[in-house]
Amino acid sequence: MQRRQWIQWAASSAGLGADLAQAQDSAQIKPGKPYAGSTVNVLTVVAPQFSAHEARLAEFEALTGIKVKYQYVPFASTREKLTAELVAQTDQYDVLSTMDVWGPALYALFEPLNTRLAEKRIDMADRYPLAHLRAARDGNGNGQNILGLPLRGHVQLMFYRKDVFNKLGLKPPETWDQMVSIGQQIQAKTDLSGVAMYYGKTAGQNLMIWFNYLWGMGGELLDAKGQPAFNSPQGVAATQAYVDVLLKHKVAPPGSASFNETDAVNSVAQGKSAMVPVWWWRYAGLTDAKTSTLKPEQVGFAPLPSMPGKPATTYTNTWFYGINRNSKRKDAAMEYLAWLSQPSIERDLLLDRSRNEVVAVQTRNLIDADVNLRFGGMHLFGAQALKGARGTPLFPQWAQVSDILEASISELVSGQGLVKAVLDGAAVRARKALR
Repeated sequence: MQRRQWIQWAASSAGLGADLAQAQDSAQIKPGKPYAGSTVNVLTVVAPQFSAHEARLAEFEALTGIKVKYQYVPFASTREKLTAELVAQTDQYDVLSTMDVWGPALYALFEPLNTRLAEKRIDMADRYPLAHLRAARDGNGNGQNILGLPLRGHVQLMFYRKDVFNKLGLKPPETWDQMVSIGQQIQAKTDLSGVAMYYGKTAGQNLMIWFNYLWGMGGELLDAKGQPAFNSPQGVAATQAYVDVLLKHKVAPPGSASFNETDAVNSVAQGKSAMVPVWWWRYAGLTDAKTSTLKPEQVGFAPLPSMPGKPATTYTNTWFYGINRNSKRKDAAMEYLAWLSQPSIERDLLLDRSRNEVVAVQTRNLIDADVNLRFGGMHLFGAQALKGARGTPLFPQWAQVSDILEASISELVSGQGLVKAVLDGAAVRARKALR
């Protein structure tokens, strides 16, 4: 569907169920302020979206009499902090934020919310796409217990220099091979690198595009028995194609071997590269005059490329907020979660022109006409991508397996070893971790 058609479709869909949504929103908070005087302590990763939520807390306190205090943790330290809370079993924090792939190792930290959600009349399946909803369930994403509410979720898009593409008569790549070919054309005719990639070791970031190569080539991370399968012929071919972008075709900046995600985005924002496949939330940094040399009209976006003849994939990532099982303020914490997760709060932030926040996890906001008019149809791209989106299998040992794979990719782009041998070695170490 063309972007204009998508926006028109959104305009006709956005008003459906508005009265129902309004009634649901008004039912979130218990009348009479039964928990007035309570203080809910929140441990959350650093994100502009969450600081925007914090800026609205006066509204919540006026409605409920409940105070909320935030403590922010940098992304690189969040998993360690949550693990410490699990081990200590304290009630220092009432609400905790976690990323989907860490969930299985941390499930015991969270209080099941099924009964509380039913009392609040929050229909999770109606509110959230399945790709985000699975992140908040136990049982490796397939269980019946809901442990939290998705608050932040990402799909990946291909961001590109629209002005450069228009000048050279280029269209956004539809396949990974086209990305390489277009990158070569851009390098031949401009002083830009073709595509900014990020292969360095930083909390598994060098796997985030690799997953799309792996799945697009027909490979899998694990087989049906839960054992490593990423060193299959498909996995080897996918990984070879992934590292060849830098090593063979040389359409990525030489520094990409040590780039993290931010380095790659900055390469485009500072006018050094023409494309970057990355999470959609990075749009803000690419178009903000404080962090970028580019104007919004210079930045285009398109769905991620795919393998020839294969459907497009996007690795998706979800953060959820849940209630600490050890909290003594669970009722007050649920009031806060019910208020914070209202569709209207997410929509207000998306339409706040004093900010440049694009992240949305709720279905009605992804297809909202005003949201899509503001961001040029980006959220309809997101809604479409989420239909076929995949995440990593949610298993407790993912942290160890991720570290192994991250080190292997870094090793390969440094020119140390052949793909098959390195992946075979990674599979041996991963089997030990899985045992």
